[in-house]
Amino acid sequence: MNAQTFFRTIGFLIILFLVVYVSIENTQIIDFRFSMLADKPLRSSAAIIYFAMFAVGVIGGTLLHNSGGKSGGRSSEGGSKRK
Repeated sequence: MNAQTFFRTIGFLIILFLVVYVSIENTQIIDFRFSMLADKPLRSSAAIIYFAMFAVGVIGGTLLHNSGGKSGGRSSEGGSKRK
């Protein structure tokens, strides 16, 4: 494991700790309105809604980060195929 991966993992764990801490402190029921998905407000614990928004952000970020794939990079055969 290189240093960059280690520090990214530590950073992610710090953010995850903050999510858990905020979730512990905000236990009241709230109305979450998102008119694009539902006409009625979603009534749930603030912790659950906060965690759900965090999860959507992490999944979206992961998909955007990995969307480039290997299609634009070098081939696995060790070089480009120019003639």
